[in-house]
Amino acid sequence: MTMSATPPYPLALDILAIAAHRDDVEQTCGGTLLKMAQLGHRTGILDLTKGEMGTRGSAEDRAREALDAAKILCVSWRHALDIPDGRVENTWENRLKVAGIIRQTTPRVLILPYWKGRHPDHYTASILGYEACFLAGLAKLDVNGAKEGTRHDSTRVTTPTEEAGHDFNPAVAPSHAGGQDVRRAVTPTNAGGHDFSRAANPLHQKGVLSPEVLPPHRPFKIIYATLYYDTRPTFVVDITDQFEARFDSLMAYKTQFSDQEAGKGIFPAQAEIRARVEAMARYYGMLAGVTYGEPFLQKEVGLVEDLTQIPVKSI
Repeated sequence: MTMSATPPYPLALDILAIAAHRDDVEQTCGGTLLKMAQLGHRTGILDLTKGEMGTRGSAEDRAREALDAAKILCVSWRHALDIPDGRVENTWENRLKVAGIIRQTTPRVLILPYWKGRHPDHYTASILGYEACFLAGLAKLDVNGAKEGTRHDSTRVTTPTEEAGHDFNPAVAPSHAGGQDVRRAVTPTNAGGHDFSRAANPLHQKGVLSPEVLPPHRPFKIIYATLYYDTRPTFVVDITDQFEARFDSLMAYKTQFSDQEAGKGIFPAQAEIRARVEAMARYYGMLAGVTYGEPFLQKEVGLVEDLTQIPVKSI
């Protein structure tokens, strides 16, 4: 699929996943994002940090790897904010940054990390994301106004690894996608001149998107990816057909998961990673009666129209 003659602003995503670090989405909901893309939905990933505090690799390394992973998952858009790694804080300024992204991408569904976990960045990202959604729906709120006279570069629609000079060009779907090309080419040279960069965006004014042209928006549905925390999910997405591609997207982070001396005492061997990832996916798949699954939680009570169409066998 290709973009229309004029890039849409705000950007129309169906599903946006927000996580603290590059590779969090791949671990917790990557199979679901790929499945949604294969169904024809526009998906996106917002990484709050650039991963500069990781034991292995640099922020530039992880930017390139995030691009490779995004291609495998067939996402339409990916971006990393400049929130410090290891210091994701639920501040007013950070909420405005995320609210600006929500207004730009206008997702119907937002995937957040679960609000409990081992890593402070993860559970803080959950609360930060939820509160940013609330702010993004306030019509009178200037999302660019965290500080008077301050420009927030993080609200721009851009390529995922702009700082390293890489364009996000998902031109050809991988073999994992069953031959279905669900990607959108989004670079100037590969999308018929469509440029998602700051300079090409007609709505940017002095380097900032004006709130007058970014109407308020709140996602209709917020769900939480619970894989990082042991809690019973509300529902499971069947990712049996997407499991191998999901694992490949995780392995795209070579600096993190390939066998090496750096961090050897912290990171398991690659073969062990495969065993753990598969065991978790099989466990959640078993709960729903499928081979591989990814777990999610919603705060709302579910609604059923037809009792005879409720999935998952009871006995």
